[in-house]
Amino acid sequence: MPAKGAMQTRLEAPALEPLQAGPDDVVAVEAVTRRFAPARRGGEAVLALAQMSLRVARDEVVAVVGPSGCGKTTLLELVCGLQQADGGSVRSEPAVYMPQRDLLLPWAGALDNAALALRIAGLSRTQARERARPLFARLGLSGFEDQRPDALSGGMRQRVAVLRTLLSGRPVLALDEPFAALDALTRRDLQDWLAGALAAEPRTIVLVTHDVEEAVLLADRVIVMSQRPGRAVEEIAVARPRPRRDTDPELVALRERALKALHR
Repeated sequence: MPAKGAMQTRLEAPALEPLQAGPDDVVAVEAVTRRFAPARRGGEAVLALAQMSLRVARDEVVAVVGPSGCGKTTLLELVCGLQQADGGSVRSEPAVYMPQRDLLLPWAGALDNAALALRIAGLSRTQARERARPLFARLGLSGFEDQRPDALSGGMRQRVAVLRTLLSGRPVLALDEPFAALDALTRRDLQDWLAGALAAEPRTIVLVTHDVEEAVLLADRVIVMSQRPGRAVEEIAVARPRPRRDTDPELVALRERALKALHR
């Protein structure tokens, strides 16, 4: 035991060694540092990320979990080009960022909200609607195409936001806790829907979530981040096919492993 009054230092787990990007990797974050200026004069700069590394292969789903304030959203914004790193390197194919809030246009119907990315890409309103309309049935939204957001449930609004993200045409989808604001039953329903959609049509996704169970249900790999300054401290491969059952003993074991890494 240390002598009484001696300073005790919290031991920190070392960051994972950055892996060299492979030819199929569409996202490669290598030893990135991100620092924010003080919020007020005389304050201290905030080191959000330090030696953070991440790689994502084509059609792979990688979930990033970590304590609040560890830089998960900052990482997604770096991947999407919304921020610039202070050190290290970030390489990514074009990515679209989906925030936690759905941010639907309140004056537009569900179909026009879903087709917004297509309109921005240059399609006419008619063309964008024709592209988006068939997907409403797949999301369980048939009959709600003309409903404005205030007439939709939280789960429906989030499905529209997910569809808008999918229709963006970007190779990489960066999802920032997309189901966190929903009640438990609706969240589980959307997790099952997304798992089924990914099984039928693989996509490249970086998913930030605070829910370890969601991570092992949806991802091919789970990256556990440390407290701020955030860095990857554990990588967990999930080899089970989607869709998955949360009662699967292998998934239960992986969830416990991730929780232990978070609490270490």
